[in-house]
Amino acid sequence: MLRIHRSLALPESELTERFVRAAGPGGQHVNRTDSAVELRFDAARSPSLPESLRVRLLARHDRRITRDGVIVIQARRFRDQVRNREDARARLIELLRSAMHTAPRRIPTRPTRASKQRRLEAKQQRSRIKRARSADWNRE
Repeated sequence: MLRIHRSLALPESELTERFVRAAGPGGQHVNRTDSAVELRFDAARSPSLPESLRVRLLARHDRRITRDGVIVIQARRFRDQVRNREDARARLIELLRSAMHTAPRRIPTRPTRASKQRRLEAKQQRSRIKRARSADWNRE
């Protein structure tokens, strides 16, 4: 079980891991071992996710989520497979936890009488400045 939150856990059967060769530094080691990890989680068809979380997750414009609703995380930061596997799972947990939080609903406020008054006075002041400029043009 992959524990996301105290109320949410994903069974291992819903996660698909594929190990591939990683590019980058590592010398001959990188050419011989499949140390990079590609973790896939089908969020659109997962029975473990609550519907509200699934909707928020799939509504994100994240490059790691495919059109079919599959989350694909590639981890190749480390030289060994075990650490890359842990990194991929940690990033999946982070993505799901961030989708769990909803922004508080904004309560629209009305402007105060004083703020309306300040706005009108500023407009009148600006008008007087412009009127004074045009009076100078008419004299010449």
